[in-house]
Amino acid sequence: MAGEDRRRGYVWAVSAGMSAALAAVSAKYFSSQIIKYAMVILCNVIMWACYTNSLKILSSLQATVTNFATNFISSGLAGYFLFEEPLPSKWFGGAMLIIIGVFILSKSSIEPKPSSD
Repeated sequence: MAGEDRRRGYVWAVSAGMSAALAAVSAKYFSSQIIKYAMVILCNVIMWACYTNSLKILSSLQATVTNFATNFISSGLAGYFLFEEPLPSKWFGGAMLIIIGVFILSKSSIEPKPSSD
């Protein structure tokens, strides 16, 4: 069951990172100020809910780094595909190092949090 809980924690952390990236895309994509602000607020509320759920399962380090990495990579790729922003080779090198770091952290032997339920 602990493995399933950790997996669920990472799903929450990745969802938080994707929601944060979607907030950034919304701020740039929509021209209507009302829609832009509404989408940014909605995405950030969803991001905080997902991040809080990830913190209930993972260590704060694992949740934060996974959230950051997902946000960084998905924001960069969204910029490239949606807004035709250039991604230099250094960006890909940095993204690969972040992914490796998240993988190492996910395999670390951090003691599980006691359930607060």
